[in-house]
Amino acid sequence: MSGIMSAVITATIKFASLGALLYMGLCAFLFLFQRSLIYLPHPPSSHHRQTLTVPVDGAEVVVTVRQGETQEAVLYFGGNAEDVSYSLPTFETAFPGHALYMPHYRGYGDSTGKPSEAALLADALALFDMVHEKHPHVVVVGRSLGSSVAVHVASQRSVAQLVLVTPFDSILGLAQKLYPFFPVRWLLLDRFESARFAPKVTAPTVLLIAEMDEIVPRQSAEDLLGRFAPGVAEMKIVAGTGHNTISRSPDYIPLLQGRR
Repeated sequence: MSGIMSAVITATIKFASLGALLYMGLCAFLFLFQRSLIYLPHPPSSHHRQTLTVPVDGAEVVVTVRQGETQEAVLYFGGNAEDVSYSLPTFETAFPGHALYMPHYRGYGDSTGKPSEAALLADALALFDMVHEKHPHVVVVGRSLGSSVAVHVASQRSVAQLVLVTPFDSILGLAQKLYPFFPVRWLLLDRFESARFAPKVTAPTVLLIAEMDEIVPRQSAEDLLGRFAPGVAEMKIVAGTGHNTISRSPDYIPLLQGRR
């Protein structure tokens, strides 16, 4: 009997050791490849639009544009897999009197470099400053991942208006829900903590929420809303839409314009 018990204990220890090694391997995989899970760069676009190239620290960012001699401009930060050039017609309709600037993140399209939170936030501030020199009235719009970039810009600069499409409070919070059995707080490099910067925003802000968002839980958006100072932000629910279909709603353009 003692021999059987000894064998069972030995097998249990080996199994536990194997499980621990597997768990550590999965943690290492998540840590090493986390940015490939967050950023999904699109290839150079065959969608021909007017662009300009902006030198930033260590890279060049290509910006899809509609320039114009106007006081008003829109600076749009897209989602983590978005080719923003395809969103240009929507913004041309929504903001006919504005100049439009839509940067392709580092590593996206023809932009050089590699994406990271620090790089995207620094690039966004540099782009805002460039746009603001030409157009003193700048509306900043961010979608999904870009909503966090937009919140950071609005917390650091004088923004005329802030529009957040399918926003979240932080990627850390989302990741903890997706990977509850892993120490995400210790593994995650790029956290995009919109909720941390929201209290510093003073520009009128609207959060456009997809009613059936399958990526960002409603609670995450509501938590972000609660971080803005009283009276700064409001939430609009776009009925019958998901995370990736919100822009197809007939209500989307009027909401971007602030007319609903």
